[in-house]
Amino acid sequence: METYTFATSRQLDFPVCVKINHLEGKQRSINASTLFKHPEIRHIGSVQNPFSELYITAQIWAESKPIGVPTQTPHMFFKNSRNWNKWLELPVVVKDCPITTQIAITIWDLSPLPVDGGLDHAVPFGGTTIPLFDDDGVLRKGRQKCKVHRKRAADGQNPSNTPHVPRPKRRRRGEAPPEALPDEKELERLEQLFKKHEMNEIPQNDWLDQLVFQKVGRLTREVDENARKRAVIRQAERKKSRGLNRENRDLPSEVDGEEDDVDDEERFALYVDFPRFDFPVVFEDQSYDPPKIMRDFQHSNALGGPNAKPPPEVRYGPGIAAGNLVVDDEEYPVIQIFDPEQFQKENPCEQKHRRLVRSDRNAYFDADQKPNAKVRDELNEILSYGPTQDLSTAEKETLWVFRKHLSKDKRALTKVVKATDWNSPNEVKQMTELIPKWAEIDIDSALELLGPAYDNPVVRGYAVERLQKAGDEELQLYLLQLVQALKFESYDPDDEGFPETSLARFLIDRAAQNFKLGNYLHWFLMVECDDRGPDTNAANRKLFARVEYHFMLELEKWDPEQRKMLKRQGEMIAVLSKISKEIRFGRDSRPHKIERLKKYLADSKNELFKIDPPLPLPLDPSIEVSGVFPEESNVFKSSLSPLLLHFKVASEADPQSRPSSPVRSHKSKDQPRFSIIFKTGDDLRQDQLVIQIITLMDKLLLRENLDLRLTPYRILATSPQAGAIQFIPSTPISAVSSKYKGSVLAFLREDNADPTGPLGIRKEVMDTYIRSCAGYCVITYILGVGDRHLDNLLLSSQGNFFHIDFGFILGRDPKPFAPLIKLCKEMVEGLGGTTSPQYAQFKQYCFTAFTTLRKSSPLVLNLFSLMVQSSVQDVRMVEEQMGGVGGAVGKVRERFHLDVTEEEAVRLLDQVLADSVNAVFGVVIDRLHELVQNWRA
Repeated sequence: METYTFATSRQLDFPVCVKINHLEGKQRSINASTLFKHPEIRHIGSVQNPFSELYITAQIWAESKPIGVPTQTPHMFFKNSRNWNKWLELPVVVKDCPITTQIAITIWDLSPLPVDGGLDHAVPFGGTTIPLFDDDGVLRKGRQKCKVHRKRAADGQNPSNTPHVPRPKRRRRGEAPPEALPDEKELERLEQLFKKHEMNEIPQNDWLDQLVFQKVGRLTREVDENARKRAVIRQAERKKSRGLNRENRDLPSEVDGEEDDVDDEERFALYVDFPRFDFPVVFEDQSYDPPKIMRDFQHSNALGGPNAKPPPEVRYGPGIAAGNLVVDDEEYPVIQIFDPEQFQKENPCEQKHRRLVRSDRNAYFDADQKPNAKVRDELNEILSYGPTQDLSTAEKETLWVFRKHLSKDKRALTKVVKATDWNSPNEVKQMTELIPKWAEIDIDSALELLGPAYDNPVVRGYAVERLQKAGDEELQLYLLQLVQALKFESYDPDDEGFPETSLARFLIDRAAQNFKLGNYLHWFLMVECDDRGPDTNAANRKLFARVEYHFMLELEKWDPEQRKMLKRQGEMIAVLSKISKEIRFGRDSRPHKIERLKKYLADSKNELFKIDPPLPLPLDPSIEVSGVFPEESNVFKSSLSPLLLHFKVASEADPQSRPSSPVRSHKSKDQPRFSIIFKTGDDLRQDQLVIQIITLMDKLLLRENLDLRLTPYRILATSPQAGAIQFIPSTPISAVSSKYKGSVLAFLREDNADPTGPLGIRKEVMDTYIRSCAGYCVITYILGVGDRHLDNLLLSSQGNFFHIDFGFILGRDPKPFAPLIKLCKEMVEGLGGTTSPQYAQFKQYCFTAFTTLRKSSPLVLNLFSLMVQSSVQDVRMVEEQMGGVGGAVGKVRERFHLDVTEEEAVRLLDQVLADSVNAVFGVVIDRLHELVQNWRA
């Protein structure tokens, strides 16, 4: 089968164009009697001169409606023929044109006597309407011959009264259609060959083509002349048969409605050209997203598992078959229509039943009920559901009946809140009285109650009350999500402040009492205020600006110095952003950029060489900096030209609050320093989210006495297109591989050789390498981190292995067939191979870390549920792809394998590790990436 190449109309993002070539036809003369009765006709331009000035307008129509303004040819003089040879660009692009698009082309004549006393001196000479797509849905291209309907403006209706191809004449019933004359058939055949000749489908031969053109021209004139004679004869026979005498009528034949006779006699044709393509362009309709209720149904069926909803039960009436064919009536069959609302919307009978069961009459009776052993088992199973799992109607009824009994269980509040009908005043009243008496819930449940699914102020106020008992260090772990949760609050814009039980008021009060919290809250809010991307709206920006304003008022009231420090931080970041942009957009070489950077930093006007008094660093406010080391600054090899800056550390207020990394900031001979990477042109909010989750998971693992020696370095986005990253001295695996011939062990032995240690390396260094490899393998698998190659896998001299550059998460990966876990052969070689005791220890750490994090999966899922409306790129993209159903939370939930037991989940992880070690495409991808990087260098 031959390859068939074509394009679709949705791929053509340029305007519809048509070229007006020339007009052919011979205008018949008007007899004297007609001019005597209608003297205004003699003043029309085409009557006075057969080559008078005409102009043409073209307009796009679709579905019998104009979809653009008309476009007009310029004024032109004609001598022997009417040739325009002008392209008209219509104000509609091809990709937006529906299948019914037509171009209405009208030829306008000039008359000094306006019609009906108007001001317009243009009268229609003729019109024609040509569809943009042919009968097969292919975009027209090349030359087209259009019949001109005399004295009529082009009609854009569907069907049109001025088609470019003449309609067949009406005939009596039983009358055979008239056969075309041999000359006309031959002329049609030659016209099709001319089109192929223009498209270079027929070889060109200049001397032979000239002879053919002359011969065809003579044949065309003969056919037109014969057609005119036949039209005159038919017209005379028609007049004779009807006994009509047009001379006694009020209107001449040119204006009395017999345009068909005029068209047959004059045979005017307009030749136009459409853009030519080397391949067909087929119409493609606009694809619209299915309704949300349909997406819910499709997604629930695709996921399967215990949470999947059963398919709808379809019952057929008498005479209706269950299948594609319906035997009700052959002529008028019954059409089956899929209606997703029949099972997605709640049954009215069930709604009424619930209202009766939950009425005031049964309220006190339900409050005293206690479950039996069978119902207790059912309740325990419901309470074990994850935060994203939906509840069935029966489960909601069970939870509501035993709500008083469940108030002693802290796990049950979120489930009972889901089972409550918050549109019922009676149920709202009962829950409002019961919630304050509930057992104290955990932090993960409080975060769930602050999500988009809960808008009742009593519920959200109770969640905020629970957060008040959390410490500042724990609160900082969730601060990024709590700022996003502000979008789900409902505030009265006319109020001056915020309610005491609101989340905004809580964050303002706690941030004003702790500078570290206040620092991060300030920068999180400022980034959201500056975000003007396509996925944001003005209402959210106004809300964040309002929270920031009240936070500043609170600081002015309680700690003005803290507000001044935040202002100085903003000034420093503004200067760094300006320097970074100048370095980034400069066209000089990298050495010249480095010299310029050093001059900028040493310039006293920028106030970076010496910062007096010392200023808390926005990236880590526990560190105060007093300046930079200009001579040691650098510019990385990258299209964004990131800056490497070394700050002078004046003091460190809280050393324990710094990231748990053995390779934090290092010290020079004279003064300690803290190194950062500052870059513009890149949105760091996704990397910031991933590092925050890694930091949280590190805390969860340490809480279970499992130290995997992770390196959660700090990242802070200072604007939607700028930010700072903590610099950790380390070496990419790619550099280790090239320098030490692919041996990680040789790299570790260089500074940590020990003949008595495992694999000739000091025991603590090897232990650090094993633990950190296991930790990052599990965490990157859960978060679905993609685009892993040897340049974003780093290793320190002390054995700390870690990942950087989280541009793809939640299962997205630009490379095909990428393994789910990046476990390259260099990493395995550093573990002594797959048969070594170190590799077995590595796998054991992986299993332990996975099961530990799996127990805390509700907390991680709730944090991602609060980010569903954020501007984090991959979170937003996955939400749009999934249609808002499951989305980012569903992707993380899949990696936790919550639908199987812990033993089965461990076996699945073991299989993923085995597949990753043996992955062939991973090795190919690494080699291709290395070749590309070498070519760029």
